[in-house]
Amino acid sequence: CLFCFCFVFIERRMEMVRVVSHNTHKRMVTCLQGHIGADAEKRHKKLPLTALSQAMVDGGNQLGEDSLIGKMMEVCGEAENRLASELMQHELQLEKDVLDPLNQLAEVDIPNILKQRKQLAKLVLDYDSARARWLQATKSIISGTNTQALTAKADLLKEEVDEAMNKVELCKDQLAADMYNFFSKEGDYARYYVMLLEAQADYHRKSLTVLENVLPTIQAQQDSWTEKPAFGTALDEHLKRSSREIALPIEACVMMLLETGMKEEGLFRIAAGASKLKKLKAALDCSTSQLEEFYSDPHAVAGALKSYLRELPEPLMTFQLYDEWIQASSVSDPDKRLQALWVVCDQLPKNNKNNLRYLVKFLAKLAQESEVNKMTPSNIAIVLGPNLLWAKTEGSLAEMAAATSVHVVTIIEPIIQHADWFFPEEVDFNVSGMFAMPTPPSNHNNHLDYDCGTIERKRPGSMVGPENDASRKDSTPNKHSDHTLRRGSNTLGRKQHTSPAFQPPLPPVEAPGSGHGAGQVPQTTSEPQSQPQAPPGGSGPDPAQQSLAQSMAALAAAQQLLAQHTEEIR
Repeated sequence: CLFCFCFVFIERRMEMVRVVSHNTHKRMVTCLQGHIGADAEKRHKKLPLTALSQAMVDGGNQLGEDSLIGKMMEVCGEAENRLASELMQHELQLEKDVLDPLNQLAEVDIPNILKQRKQLAKLVLDYDSARARWLQATKSIISGTNTQALTAKADLLKEEVDEAMNKVELCKDQLAADMYNFFSKEGDYARYYVMLLEAQADYHRKSLTVLENVLPTIQAQQDSWTEKPAFGTALDEHLKRSSREIALPIEACVMMLLETGMKEEGLFRIAAGASKLKKLKAALDCSTSQLEEFYSDPHAVAGALKSYLRELPEPLMTFQLYDEWIQASSVSDPDKRLQALWVVCDQLPKNNKNNLRYLVKFLAKLAQESEVNKMTPSNIAIVLGPNLLWAKTEGSLAEMAAATSVHVVTIIEPIIQHADWFFPEEVDFNVSGMFAMPTPPSNHNNHLDYDCGTIERKRPGSMVGPENDASRKDSTPNKHSDHTLRRGSNTLGRKQHTSPAFQPPLPPVEAPGSGHGAGQVPQTTSEPQSQPQAPPGGSGPDPAQQSLAQSMAALAAAQQLLAQHTEEIR
């Protein structure tokens, strides 16, 4: 009974193994991308990856080497072809090491054992039939009369029974051996699934190697391609990729505005048409030089410049220095506030400082035309300031702009007013040489003066008024004072390069008649209270300098009155 129980248990196990092996083999075959049983070359041609590879290579050839997409498609096509080869080798290995053995087990080995079980059952029936006939014959001997004949017949039946019994025993032994052999080899059969995962791991490792080998090549081609969008790209990344000192959108917009937008009323304040602005941004993104159509729409150009500054991942004046900017703008003393702003400005990263200097110099030049364009330093700071500095906080753009606009105006306005003090270096607006400089106007009152392709650096419009320009032309003392002031300012600018960062030069002395937005002027004095620096070549102020300082104090008072009067007229 125990023997029969073991047989039944093993038989049931074999049947279940046969069923699950058959189902697994069937599903694995459906996972193959090649045709099972085909040779390697034919299988490789039929793979979907091979078709994809061929399509990419053909597309790359059609686009040519001048197209980045064409280069990428060619490299990807070659990589896909190598992946197809790895897949073909993987499927051949699976077929040999896993699929064929599973199919052999489910369709040949186990069915053969189960056939022996059926054969044993048939032999047992034959044995039972022969034994029944033999028993019947022995009974006939006892009750019959022809004893000799019946005995001979019984002996023949006895031999038949013994022969049937031998067949049963032989079949039973063979069946038992096969069943025990199967049971002992279950670990070998389970090994097929280990080999499946090992083959898949090996395939994926080889595929990963192919991809890792090709990725540096394709990434290098991607990085070497300079035609990438500038809007929304970090400033350092854009400058490094394009080998520029000034961001392309900033330089392009400034050059266009210098030619056609300096006297446009409400520049940066009046919104441009959405479609024209979108087109200009797209043109700047693809670095096209075909910008002639936008020269006639300075508001679109100004809008593009504002959008570029706003879409920078980090503001031009940086998140890192945001608290320092706000703290510097909160200083109550005007002189110390200017010095604090100078210190923070000097801490800007090189690329940020270069681009801010370029932009501020342009905005100062724009403010010189405030009588015509109505864009005073204050107005410029109001509309453009929130695009130069904002807090790194959560919330909508409107919320962030509202939270920082007041502080930003108090930061940007004095920087524009005193652009030549913050940035005394000369600025060539056509720094890349990509743009044609505008023709110098014949009107002597125009402040846009050019000299050999470099725009002449002048004091901002907030510091020099048109009326005072005329008065200086007709007045020798005024011209002498102006020359002295300019020489002093240049001296301060030169001292900036030799002084430590924590000892900035003194704030600039206001020129007579300078106008400020909303009637506000920095309260500079002839004897600044913080960090005084003596002019070179003397040990202290002489009487002429004291007289000059007193004159400047009087001029500053007159300036306040003029600003108040102008505000009342408005």
